[in-house]
Amino acid sequence: MKEVEIPSGVMSISATAAAVEKRLQEAGIALTIGGEPTLVPLQPDGAEWTVSADGPTKLRYAHALARELQQRAWPGSTLLHCPGKRYDGEVNPRWVLRLITSCQGEPLVSWPQLAPGASDSSTAKPPSSAEASQLLDLLGNELGCPLQPLPLRDPLQADHMVWAVPLSWEEESNPSGGGHWQTLIWDLDEPLRQLLPAPGPAGLRLPLQHFPEGALRQVLTLECSPSGWGVFLPPLPRQPLELLLRLIAKHSNRWALPELSGVLPLDITGHWQVLGLTADPGVLEVNLPVCNSWQEYADWIGLLEQAGAAVGLRTWKQKGLRAEGTGGGNHLLWGGPDLEHNPFFSRPDWLVGILRYWQHHPSLAYLFSGRSVGPASQAPRPDEGSASLLDLELAHQALEQLEAGDQRVAISETLRHLHADRSGNSHRSEISLDKFWNPAWAAGCQGLLEFRAMESLPHHHWTSAISLLWRALATHLLEPGHRPRQLLTWGETLHDSAMLPSQLWSDLEKVLAELASDGLALDAAPFRAIWNWRFPVLLDWHQNGASLEIRQALEPWPLLCDTPEEGGTTSRFVDSSLRRFEVVTNLDLRQSYALRLQGRPLSLPSDDGPCQPVAVRYRQEALFPCLHPCLPVDVPLQLDLLTQSGSALHSWVLNTDAEGFVELPHGPFQALGEPLRGASPGACSLDLRL
Repeated sequence: MKEVEIPSGVMSISATAAAVEKRLQEAGIALTIGGEPTLVPLQPDGAEWTVSADGPTKLRYAHALARELQQRAWPGSTLLHCPGKRYDGEVNPRWVLRLITSCQGEPLVSWPQLAPGASDSSTAKPPSSAEASQLLDLLGNELGCPLQPLPLRDPLQADHMVWAVPLSWEEESNPSGGGHWQTLIWDLDEPLRQLLPAPGPAGLRLPLQHFPEGALRQVLTLECSPSGWGVFLPPLPRQPLELLLRLIAKHSNRWALPELSGVLPLDITGHWQVLGLTADPGVLEVNLPVCNSWQEYADWIGLLEQAGAAVGLRTWKQKGLRAEGTGGGNHLLWGGPDLEHNPFFSRPDWLVGILRYWQHHPSLAYLFSGRSVGPASQAPRPDEGSASLLDLELAHQALEQLEAGDQRVAISETLRHLHADRSGNSHRSEISLDKFWNPAWAAGCQGLLEFRAMESLPHHHWTSAISLLWRALATHLLEPGHRPRQLLTWGETLHDSAMLPSQLWSDLEKVLAELASDGLALDAAPFRAIWNWRFPVLLDWHQNGASLEIRQALEPWPLLCDTPEEGGTTSRFVDSSLRRFEVVTNLDLRQSYALRLQGRPLSLPSDDGPCQPVAVRYRQEALFPCLHPCLPVDVPLQLDLLTQSGSALHSWVLNTDAEGFVELPHGPFQALGEPLRGASPGACSLDLRL
């Protein structure tokens, strides 16, 4: 892929960003930004880089990227290997590597091994068995809670020494707060003193089915081997966890750095900054720290691109002759610095204005997303999901009439069940409220709006431009007069014409014009570059003023029934065999020439009224499973350009949209007579299957 040019107009971007931040500050709004960009290797081979969440190389890449980010952004930050989500069909929980610093970016713990002048940590040795036991004694003395370690065997690695130490923190019930450490003796019979034969840190493999009944299952685990050592931290509140880390650092200065793992408490008070690297189907997902301004977000996106390149990761895939996103998304999140200052809880009318505006503009759902769009995608619009337009309208009207005050519960319970796909999955939605105020999920009460119809892009300036567009729109819609009063009824036009390249660009131009009239002008160059990248040219022909341009277009892929897969997967199967392209012609071409596809007349727009777009849907390949397995594949497609009198001038053939139309030396197909038609009268998408 050629190097992407940095878009022009950097000064105007900076000026607009400053204007946005000023307006938000004047309105008393602290609107934070989060991001979930995804990366893949230069050669993304194997199931872990297509459909599976984990595999043999993904954790190694994650560690390499974590080290690179530590060096570039957060020197001395704490790296913790945490258990992630566990999904049905997957054997083990997914892992998450988390980098943690204070809210000021300072290290939580000063590791002596990382201090200036310290000896090379790569040559330092792990503690011996006696030294490990001594460390546990020292920790017990410092905590005022003598520890009783239980030695365990590792059935996978006989040279590993493992000690399990029950350890928990009991909060005081008095008004002054505080608390104390607690432990207990884990009296386990000798034959049962063995880790589970599964991969991962020892703390996730404990025989907890034999833990004392009624006791908190919180266990500090220490493991040592000839090649290194590690500590699994029990689930603890923030301050006790920080204390425990400082004590481990204090008493381990003679040894190599430990590999830390454990369960990280959710910090919604802003005391920490956390960056996560997690296994997700087909990609490595990065959960950026919470950013308080657009510039912070733009800096992180740029830094991530540099760090990824240094370890062999990037935000796009090469598919034949064309490049496209990772397929894992590049989600954007809005929230507040903490729950007390969340900008949406007390402004449901503003939120409704945002939701309606997004529904009015398909470009915000389709232009920046991946190839999989529509009802079966990972980010269907609310009017493509499980809710009816009436239910959405009723919900918006109810929220607009709420009394002043904190309405987080009413907002969530009103919208969460409507922003879902057709199966009822509230995570799969263009604008998801899964993390807004959802007490049914441990991490569901964070006050976050998640915009999911965004794909990873090959240049960080493009991603930053989209983020500024989103933030500028949030600012623009603070003014009630800028908000739509009701939803639009798109009907069949949403998928027939509104998601075609020409219509998406026209729609985005309207959005940019509205922002410019409000004093929030944005340079169109990066958005035009994204549009060109998203919708590649398949054919570009010009002669004597006549113009014919064909671009790859979006086509919603239908969802298939559940298909079992060995080993389990959370990916859903769609029939991706359908393709669509848009045909754009000018008046000179329509007056002087005609087009035939597969020998059938391809009707061009009439010049009498509005110039309706023209698109062609066809079947690229025969997949299994698929819809309509009895229908034939349509490729290769032959397109013929003829004079109005019927003389053939040019013929092109399309085998794959990655190659585009290639000129043929021989003549056209014999005319079949029947023109191409759409699925319904007046449809602009003509269907070769009909």
